[in-house]
Amino acid sequence: MKTFNVPIIYRSPLITAIKNRRKQQDRMKKDFTPTVLDFGPLKILLARHFGFCYGVENAIEIAFKTVEANPDKRIFLLSEMIHNPHVNNDLLEKGVQFIMDTAGKQLVPWESLTPEDIVIIPAFGTTLEIEEKLRSLGIAPLQYNTTCPFVERVWNKAEQIGKQSYSVIVHGKPGHEETRATFSHSRSNTPTVVVKDIKEAQLLATFITGEKSPEEFYALFKGQYSQGFDVINDLQRVGVVNQTTMLATETQAIADYIKNVIMDRYSLDASNVNERFADTRDTLCYATNDNQSAVTGLLEESADLAIVVGGYNSSNTSHLVELCEVKLPTYFISSEEKLVSAEEVHHWDFHHKQELHSQAFLPAKEQVTIMLTSGASCPDAMVEAVIRRLLSFYNLEDKMEEVAATFE
Repeated sequence: MKTFNVPIIYRSPLITAIKNRRKQQDRMKKDFTPTVLDFGPLKILLARHFGFCYGVENAIEIAFKTVEANPDKRIFLLSEMIHNPHVNNDLLEKGVQFIMDTAGKQLVPWESLTPEDIVIIPAFGTTLEIEEKLRSLGIAPLQYNTTCPFVERVWNKAEQIGKQSYSVIVHGKPGHEETRATFSHSRSNTPTVVVKDIKEAQLLATFITGEKSPEEFYALFKGQYSQGFDVINDLQRVGVVNQTTMLATETQAIADYIKNVIMDRYSLDASNVNERFADTRDTLCYATNDNQSAVTGLLEESADLAIVVGGYNSSNTSHLVELCEVKLPTYFISSEEKLVSAEEVHHWDFHHKQELHSQAFLPAKEQVTIMLTSGASCPDAMVEAVIRRLLSFYNLEDKMEEVAATFE
């Protein structure tokens, strides 16, 4: 797989050494057991896979190269390049401006842009409508395109099955940039509807079976279906694709559920179900799947708590938190600075969208074991910084290099 030139400020000698060792030992990525960092009074279980994915590294390389190569031009990003505040702030400090926020609210008027300006498309991709808007301003929309190749693969699959007269069901968060982009691309080819979770998929299934009247659909799925969507006709042949940062297991569960509903509705079996249900399993993002599988492997071990590092608006990170929360106390932090002391931590409650302040988060015992992972847009340097901050609470900073040397 291609390697990228990621700025040194995001790298970590320790994490790089650990990841290289694991790759040598497990080239087929079948071993999801964690890496054990034993510092004596503190033991850290580091997930097998975490941190920057292919799409994020690709986006960072393009964005920073663009900034370096065009010192005299105004450079804009359509919105946050990735969901990590530190990377986005680094770009802002270099003079890059965001045209919109993550919800699509305009920050820079379109009318203020000129054909001489550079506009970078973020890793999430963008809608066909925004691409056309840029063209109308004399800006080539795809000249500085950092859209993740795995997001584009989802678009291509949606187009492919759309041309085969399947409608598309998108598993994603309706307001997320990537889902808005995927919805736009898909609906240009075929009727499309978005479901945010298994509950909405089950609700959608009641229209496939005819349990609910078609009229109810338009109120229940307002803003989540393409123009002209015909409930009776457009749910007879379907395929499921996803926002690549969703829980892969939930996407598969949704696809399996809809498939079974279709089989029952039309008296199909495994030999002919493809007449009405498209196979889209190859659209699941490898990095999302690997990171989530690594957390599953992590949770097979025993620990006192889990720490997940990443941007608070990062979808893929929140799903890692979601997995950890099932088993043990979990603290979702955006940086090492949130670890105030051994007694105090600021952490994000993504369920209620608020930062919490907790006391005595580290248990008082001879050896504390912490599970640690990070989201796909979190720099390895930040994970190392979290490890160093935790070590400082036990006066173990000098042990860092000693343990790091074992992976060289």
